[in-house]
Amino acid sequence: MAATMLSRQDIDALKAYVSAPGNFGQNQAESTVRLHVTHSNLKAEFIELRLDLHMTVDAVKYKLSSHCGTPATDMLLQLRNNNGTLISILTDSQRKLGFYSPQDGWALHIVDTNPNSLSARGWLEDTSKVQKYTMTDAEYRARDNTYWKYKEQKLKEDPEWTAEKELCMRRGIDYVAPKQREAVEDEDFMSAEAASMRVGERCEVDPGSKRGVIRFVGKCDGLPKGHWVGVQFDEPVGKNDGSVKGKRYFTCPEGYGSLLRPDKVKAGDYPEVDEFKFSDEDEI
Repeated sequence: MAATMLSRQDIDALKAYVSAPGNFGQNQAESTVRLHVTHSNLKAEFIELRLDLHMTVDAVKYKLSSHCGTPATDMLLQLRNNNGTLISILTDSQRKLGFYSPQDGWALHIVDTNPNSLSARGWLEDTSKVQKYTMTDAEYRARDNTYWKYKEQKLKEDPEWTAEKELCMRRGIDYVAPKQREAVEDEDFMSAEAASMRVGERCEVDPGSKRGVIRFVGKCDGLPKGHWVGVQFDEPVGKNDGSVKGKRYFTCPEGYGSLLRPDKVKAGDYPEVDEFKFSDEDEI
């Protein structure tokens, strides 16, 4: 069978359709609503979704099941407003989501009715329940082709070697060593920047344009003076689970949390990045 070739006009039309409101783009159509999703067995508000008001409750459940691990048949959905007040229970699986009149920013709370669910008893969030493979320093150093041996060799060649310096060299750009960070003595350091942020707001973090949700705003014992912002990232690009030096400031899965200075965080309408959105350089 001969392959069908798309014309340039067809490709442009397809891109326009994919990026249009209500498809895979970031724009919001009139028939969609932005809802936070919470779960009876999971501590964190783990996602914000755009849902079509024409979807049936059953279809919404199946969509949610791919995000939380609870089968649609084990779900009871509750619609709650911005204050957490229960508005309605979505018991009729064939009714459209729009029948319940949800509003942007409200929450869909998933009640997992299965006592033996995978999400029960903290198995999806508490990493201490998972048996981990451990290796002694001696065992690691005895291995070949490890980062430790690579770093050791590089430092022999250049005592001032760093991973950042290596990346600059590979990219063909000049490396500028970071300045020595001055100690902060002001207890109210960056208080003005922190005052504009609220727990629960979506945000973007630089460098890297990493997106997530603000989970903490305030001062941190054991860290340099001033204000800090705790962020739960959408992806595992963080450094902790919301606790630092033995003190917990918020709760999220391990590797999803970080504490940053407020000037690194921008609060606003930063929905999760849509992996299916085409860029102008995409070809088919």
